[in-house]
Amino acid sequence: MRVTHYKVILASASPRRRELLSGIDLAYELCTPPNIDESFPADLPHEAVPEYLARKKAAVYHDTLKEDELLITADTVVLLNGLILGKPVDRDEARQMLQMLSGARHRVITGICLTSVAKDVVFSDTAWVTFGCLTDEEIDYYLDSYSPMDKAGAYGVQEWIGYVGVEKIEGSYFNVMGFPIYKVYRELKRF
Repeated sequence: MRVTHYKVILASASPRRRELLSGIDLAYELCTPPNIDESFPADLPHEAVPEYLARKKAAVYHDTLKEDELLITADTVVLLNGLILGKPVDRDEARQMLQMLSGARHRVITGICLTSVAKDVVFSDTAWVTFGCLTDEEIDYYLDSYSPMDKAGAYGVQEWIGYVGVEKIEGSYFNVMGFPIYKVYRELKRF
C-alpha cells in the first residue's frame, strides 16, 4: 500500500526504528546521522525535549533535502521524577538508571519530525511504564548480557529486562521501543 508519494529517508542509527518502519511495508532509505549535539535549553520543559531534539536532528539535513524527499528523525527520553534519563555514558550510569527505575513508574516520550523542503511536522507520543522491583543480580545480568548503552533509560522493553521487569505499560509499546509507529503511519498519510 502506498502511504506517501515522497521518497522516505529515515535518519536514525536505531535498529528498532528501522525494524518498526520496515514493519509497515514502507520503502525507505536509511541514513546514519552524524553525531549531533543533543543538548537543549535548560528552561525547556522536559516534555518538549524529544520534539526539540528530533527537530534539531532534522535541521542537519535541511540544505541537502530534495523536493521529492521526506526525512524522518526521532528522539526518545525517559522521564522519572522530574529527571531526564537519556542514554547512559557507561555501565555505572546504566546500573544507576536501572536501580532508579526499579519499582517505579516513569514516562517514555518519543518526538518525531517529518521534514520535506516545503514543511515540517513535529509530534510526540507518551507512554507510562511501571517496573517491578529488580534485584542487583537481575540488573547485572542485563548489563552483562545486553546492550543498554544505546537506549534511553538504559533499557530495551523488547529485551530480557522488559520481559521480567515491566509490570505494566499505559500507551504504545512501540513508543517505549522508541518509535510510535501507529502515529508515524497516520502522520505520513496526512503529510
